[in-house]
Amino acid sequence: MPASTAENLVYLFRSAARLSLNRSKTSAAVSKKKLSSSSVASAADDAALKKYVSSINSSSPSVSEATKRLVKTSKSPPSSRPAEISHSTLHDIVSEGLRLGCKNGDDESGKQLATEASSLLYDELDLDWDDQSEDEQPLGNVLTFPWMARLSNNNISFRRKEVSRGRKQKWVFKNTQTCRFGRLVKMCGAKLGPDATLDIFGRLGRETGLKEYNALIRMCIEKARDATDEEVSLEQIYKAHQIFKSVRETGFKIEEEMYGQFLMYLIDFGMVEEFFFFLDLIKDENPETLSRLSYYEMLLWIRVNNEVKIQELCRAFVDDDSEDKFYFRENILLALCESSRKEELITLLNTFDITKVTSDVLLVNIFKSLGKFLLEPVADKFLLALKSTDMSAENISKFIYEYVISIPNLAVDNVIVKFHGLLAKLEVLPTSAQYEKLIRYSCDILKVHEALSLADEAWKSDLTLTLETFHVILDACDRSCEYNMVHQINSMIYHHNLKPNNETFRMMIQLCVKMKDFQGAYGIISDLLTMKLMPTASMFNAIMAGYFREKNTSCAMHVLEQMEDAEVKPDAMTFACLISNSQSEKQITKNYNDMLDSGIQPIKQVFMALVNAYAACGEFDKAKKVIFDKRIPVKNFNEIKGVLVGALASHGQLSGALKLYEEIKEADCHLDPKAIRCLIEHFQSEGELNRLLQLLEELTSSPYWVDACFRVISYCVQQGHLRSTLDLLKQVKDKFSNCQVATEVLFDEVFCFIVEKEGKDMQFGLNLLQAIKSELGVRPSRKSLDFLLSACVNCKDAKTTFAIWEEYKKAGLPYNVLSFVRMYQALLASGERVSAAKMLNNISKDDPHVLCVIQACQKTYLKPLSVEKNQKKKKKALAATLGLLDGLETRPGNKG
Repeated sequence: MPASTAENLVYLFRSAARLSLNRSKTSAAVSKKKLSSSSVASAADDAALKKYVSSINSSSPSVSEATKRLVKTSKSPPSSRPAEISHSTLHDIVSEGLRLGCKNGDDESGKQLATEASSLLYDELDLDWDDQSEDEQPLGNVLTFPWMARLSNNNISFRRKEVSRGRKQKWVFKNTQTCRFGRLVKMCGAKLGPDATLDIFGRLGRETGLKEYNALIRMCIEKARDATDEEVSLEQIYKAHQIFKSVRETGFKIEEEMYGQFLMYLIDFGMVEEFFFFLDLIKDENPETLSRLSYYEMLLWIRVNNEVKIQELCRAFVDDDSEDKFYFRENILLALCESSRKEELITLLNTFDITKVTSDVLLVNIFKSLGKFLLEPVADKFLLALKSTDMSAENISKFIYEYVISIPNLAVDNVIVKFHGLLAKLEVLPTSAQYEKLIRYSCDILKVHEALSLADEAWKSDLTLTLETFHVILDACDRSCEYNMVHQINSMIYHHNLKPNNETFRMMIQLCVKMKDFQGAYGIISDLLTMKLMPTASMFNAIMAGYFREKNTSCAMHVLEQMEDAEVKPDAMTFACLISNSQSEKQITKNYNDMLDSGIQPIKQVFMALVNAYAACGEFDKAKKVIFDKRIPVKNFNEIKGVLVGALASHGQLSGALKLYEEIKEADCHLDPKAIRCLIEHFQSEGELNRLLQLLEELTSSPYWVDACFRVISYCVQQGHLRSTLDLLKQVKDKFSNCQVATEVLFDEVFCFIVEKEGKDMQFGLNLLQAIKSELGVRPSRKSLDFLLSACVNCKDAKTTFAIWEEYKKAGLPYNVLSFVRMYQALLASGERVSAAKMLNNISKDDPHVLCVIQACQKTYLKPLSVEKNQKKKKKALAATLGLLDGLETRPGNKG
């Protein structure tokens, strides 16, 4: 960037800044002094800017438009400022200025530009558009506005409204500035690293504060946790320590938000020496944190299982019950509540006065622990003690709720009974808030019927529930496939005079459509019109999508006419639905052009629809070209690429999908989990196990991992990879270590793959069974052994059949009717008729269904004796005939 251009940009920054200076009363004198001391420079700057603008060729259309935008922008409040005020972004300008400053050795222009950009970014965004200092040079000195003299009273009124709007925007900015700047620091830190981030903000003139330091330290700790290399982890901790030192040197007070991140990382990794090194630093800088630091110290000793130190802190808790040590005792108790130290917790609670606790967090954790450890007598005692104080019924009801939902293995019905029992025992009335919490708790585990019963019960108790609570129930109905509950919910909403909004109607229409009740969906739209509410495009979109799923194209297209009758304009999602269900390339183009002609700009769902539609039509080249559309938002680019990967894989273009996947990986980008699952699902090539395992590893933290894992296991079973199968099953077992039922069900599915396995060899199934027992310590279930017996029928392997039959005894599973029937079938299939006949004697013939199965087995595997004799005779006659033919061929006269 030439020096003159940089100077001109500086002048532009200054001119814009003059309009946006916010001079408060406390800083008026200082601002006045600064302006007076720089009046000569300001006048020169104004003259230079005026000369620069007037020197622009007015005949150039692009430049003329740029000038107009500059003029317009200079007097507009932020709400009306056009987005395209410059062809370069502020980031580009600042980066270029800084780069040239470093490159040429003359850093003056870079510093000057950085200062002006910083002024606009951080100091001048708090605008006050109606306050102009008398000493400030107005923009009219630089660019004249002849229409200013023709302001009417109407314009003045309009101006006042603009000022009011600007003030509101200023308030919004002040309340969102911290959050936005935190995201900016995090983003810069992730891309550039903490050192470069601090340097850049320093060069921009931004004084780094505690929030920025906290964000950078948090980023270093997260990177250290995620790192698999110890050196990388240590490097991140060192960087965090350097930032920590910078905080101390700049004189900031070190709060828990900062040191807590450090200490929890050291605790999680059991780094005792490092923990106390940082602990001493914190104590020196902030002595009043001593009581709070006891919480972290107790967590450390619990983490490393140092019983001596744990007991020391517990004795200090019991021996010193003075008032000045109460905060220390609260923190020790909180650490124990968050661990599994039941004995120590009971001991300390027996010496603790629950009525003196002021921390709501501690009380909630205490009652959660009482529920987790089944300490009902202690819970009753504490609840009675709290009721004797002036604590509100709402708080007591909240603690009861936290206690009952923490009781392990308690069904929802029993949770509700326990909750009401304790309320009655304490003579406390439930509150709407607790009913809503119970309803949400029921919905989280998809117990919709119980949630509706609670809602009805709350109404009978003259308690009101919010509309959002019914939204939670509707969402649970969707996730649990209890679509038919929508009509009951609808009548309950109307019965209790709740006013449903558009979202309520949309969710109810969605449920009606999913159970194919299109009349019910249209009925809800009629109710909407009765309430004098306008239906939305999303409601009609749900109906249209439902018709398309049912392959009812005519009714789906009729929805467009109904939208027109209701004066509802189609939106981008409407056209995305139409494009997704297009049957030809011509139809895709028509729907897309109709959308553009309607003035609707494409969104990410439209681009996804284009990719899937082109792929479905076999136009794979056009599907690939979609991702090059410049209108795709940057934040959605990788997601749409992932859709392309999935679309190619789904339609047999696996090589193209894998190539695109490799390109995404090389660009250091993350692929959408759904696309990875789709790749795994359609991966059929042999000898590519490593590729599948690599894909699966990327889904470790995704909800799609279990489904994808079993697809890889199925591949391993089909290809006979025993070791890989066991390794994946071990991961499944570890993931569901707290749920034995889930583990058993998932392992059953693995033996189902044995039945589907092609080939006649059962050795892999036997080896897998023995390895699961010995290496993973999992006892096979009855269903697993039943699957293996069924596989023996296909393989006709008598030896394996008898071996699996013995496994029932070893697993302690008594034989039942189905076991005998399966064994009988397997023996018949393998030709063991004598053993099959003995097995048949153990099967009761009373059940007609069992009798039908036996007859079907006999018809399939047993043939009448006469048929067998005839077959033997035919075989002998055929052999004799073949012998005669051989004899004739060997006679001398028949040679040649």
